[in-house]
Amino acid sequence: MTHQNLMGGPPATELPDEPAPREALAAGQPPVEAAAAHPTSCLAWAMLAETALAEGRTVEGYAYARTGYHRGLDVLRRHGWKGHGPVPWEHEPNRGFLRALHALAVAAEHIGETGEAQRCRTFLADSSPTAVSELDS
Repeated sequence: MTHQNLMGGPPATELPDEPAPREALAAGQPPVEAAAAHPTSCLAWAMLAETALAEGRTVEGYAYARTGYHRGLDVLRRHGWKGHGPVPWEHEPNRGFLRALHALAVAAEHIGETGEAQRCRTFLADSSPTAVSELDS
């Protein structure tokens, strides 16, 4: 049975699972090695960004987050995303992209790119309100 979207917006985009990098990271592979082995993995780039930001390496975190964000946009577009619409946190393979987008907002704030930070925060909220509450906590 299919359900009609009563809200009138585009359907949710669910990215495909990337088991190789996800499993490598879960097994303890350092994110830098996972990103090198799986350069399309948003999760690896997001983890690199989060670590760099937590350690005060803001510019490095910004670069990692931007890479993860752009890798994610490429995958989203290949899977039917048209520039807007939900990218739900509840679908675990989406989390790498959403984490990279959040890290990009944080890094942009730290370097004074307030316009970019706001655009990223709006994009995150429009994509997944759940991601906002999970990542801002």
